[in-house]
Amino acid sequence: MYIPKHFEITDSDEILSFLNGNPFGQLISTLNGKLFSSHIPFLINQDGSVLLGHLAKTNPQWKTIEDQEVLVTFQGAHDYISPSWYGSPGVPTWNYQAVHVYGNCSITQDREELQNIVNELTSIYESKLPEPWSPEYKESKLKGIVGVKVNVTDIQCKYKLSQNRSEEDRNEVISQLEQKGSITLAFAMKESEK
Repeated sequence: MYIPKHFEITDSDEILSFLNGNPFGQLISTLNGKLFSSHIPFLINQDGSVLLGHLAKTNPQWKTIEDQEVLVTFQGAHDYISPSWYGSPGVPTWNYQAVHVYGNCSITQDREELQNIVNELTSIYESKLPEPWSPEYKESKLKGIVGVKVNVTDIQCKYKLSQNRSEEDRNEVISQLEQKGSITLAFAMKESEK
């Protein structure tokens, strides 16, 4: 990923917090000589060195992904930024947050490992609902998926949040984003100033 210095994030705690807050990623590998992507939620371990997820056995990606170096991309808040919001000349652009994770991939079909992945993912997202559902899977359902483990080798993080603009311009961008309902991106810009 192209990352100009003023947009680069290297703080490991910040990156881990971003990944945990935006765990829906795109698992990218090579399949039959072409790039192939699957959109799946990931579990991120405590130090960010391992990503876990699962794919349907009907998805052909799992059959060739073992031992491949893969790319997993994660995206946060993003929106269009108009140059009319600046007090000084500018160009149309897009503000966003993104993390690219590279790693070596392995597959598991071990029932216990699959059960743990599915249970943990389910627990995380069901806990946010007013009436959480308790996982109850038939054996046949687990047989329809494979577990994916990515051992992380490199992480790149970019927050393009108008850091290259004046404080006045940044404040106006935040105000305009809030007015158009892009609250999460406006909040991210405010947090980046701290």
